[in-house]
Amino acid sequence: MSQSCRIIAVVTLSVSCAAVLANIEIETVTVGNPGNVADDQMQSPGHGAVIHSFNMAKYEVTAGQYAEFLNAVAQTDAYGLYNDEMWSNTFGCKIERSGESGGYVYSVAPDWADRPVNYVSWGDAARFANWLHNGQPIGDQDLLTTENGSYFLNGAIDDTSLMQVRRALDATWALPTDDEWYKAAYHKNDGVTGNYFDYPTASDTEPSWQLLDPDPGNNATFRNMPDETLGPPYYRTVVGAHENSASPYGTFDQGGNVVEWNETALYQFSRCLRGGMFTLHCYFMGAWTSTSAPPTSESYDLGFRVAEILWGPPPAVDMNCDRSVDVFDIDAFVLAITEPAQYETEFPDCSVDIADCNNDGYVDVFDIDAFVAIIVGA
Repeated sequence: MSQSCRIIAVVTLSVSCAAVLANIEIETVTVGNPGNVADDQMQSPGHGAVIHSFNMAKYEVTAGQYAEFLNAVAQTDAYGLYNDEMWSNTFGCKIERSGESGGYVYSVAPDWADRPVNYVSWGDAARFANWLHNGQPIGDQDLLTTENGSYFLNGAIDDTSLMQVRRALDATWALPTDDEWYKAAYHKNDGVTGNYFDYPTASDTEPSWQLLDPDPGNNATFRNMPDETLGPPYYRTVVGAHENSASPYGTFDQGGNVVEWNETALYQFSRCLRGGMFTLHCYFMGAWTSTSAPPTSESYDLGFRVAEILWGPPPAVDMNCDRSVDVFDIDAFVLAITEPAQYETEFPDCSVDIADCNNDGYVDVFDIDAFVAIIVGA
């Protein structure tokens, strides 16, 4: 499988020097069938229902791509986008940092560049998404590069602050929500159905751990005790190495290699993770499995991929502005009709006017029946 066509990561300057930008290519596949039915066989409420089309990164973000990101915005690294374990740990992705603060330089060997990055937190991944949203600028970590865009971070580095972060209404590149991630991995791509595979290799049968050439299909990078797909020094395969084991939409490695951050908040102090990893059995990449971690967590098994959001108008009565209309909008709706000023404080990207469900020009208790009907219909 050709690696040269997969990643283009070069730094370019405009002729006028008015704009300084990096140029990383994120190859994507379109996840269509908007309005598909959720998969409720594994968990309730179900997962995978998405009301909009979007483009999902075909591969996990690689060490080479992340190194280019670091070279663009981390000469000082104010918010700790680099973790020393990337280089020093046996399981690290082998991004090396040299120089002193203010002049840091990052490099990764060619044989590591196309393997997934690891030792990244949710905050690191969100800053990478902001950087893509902003056009891959080169400069300090600030509101023009990493701290605003798809997510308003503005220096947020602790768990409490990162748990408050939400996707902006005009986000272009973002971490996929749990539903977006789940749909790209498991949905059968057969219309707006509720049909899903058990594994992200377009199969209901356990995948094989073997790395074969050619790939016979339904393979992934994981550990099948005592065997593993790839031992030292790499442990993780080049992204897309199982070239005939894509999901129905065409994504690779949503099972195995590294477990992937997604955007969705779970519980009070954690963000969702899915996809299994190179150190665990394939059971953990099944549709029935998800986990979570505090958003500051960084480990050898944590990576991510991004999604390109193709927004149309916001859906009606999306009261919490997460681009989904569901039971999670109820508390926000109640707040909007009882304490509208507090609602606009807690949901600054939303408008209290969307609670006018009966379209009479007022936001009040007379909107309740119409709101309930919309939620039940969703």
